[in-house]
Amino acid sequence: QVQLVESGGGLVQSGGSLRLSCAASGSIFSIYAMGWYRQAPGKQRELVATITTSGSTNYADSVKGRFTISRDNAKNTVYLQMNSLKPKDTAVYYCNAVNMRTMQRYWGQGTQVTVSS
Repeated sequence: QVQLVESGGGLVQSGGSLRLSCAASGSIFSIYAMGWYRQAPGKQRELVATITTSGSTNYADSVKGRFTISRDNAKNTVYLQMNSLKPKDTAVYYCNAVNMRTMQRYWGQGTQVTVSS
């Protein structure tokens, strides 16, 4: 089992940047595919970006070219660098981990990102 703790959210003006971090503990980090999802008020949770155990990445069309997901297996941490933020990026951002041996999925508690216009 893995525990996930997100940090780095906050309030930023449109066009600004934030970097989210998700620290994992309790298991072997390198066997987990990691991802970031977000949920805006009144909307369903949606995928933002994922990174596999080998480092391959995938992004939602809405964030391509602006967001970058990365992982540091030595620090058991996954990051989401968010640039050129827009008000529509406002949401609670959740870290997700999938154990690639058991396919069990885990979620963090979420961190709020608010982009003002």
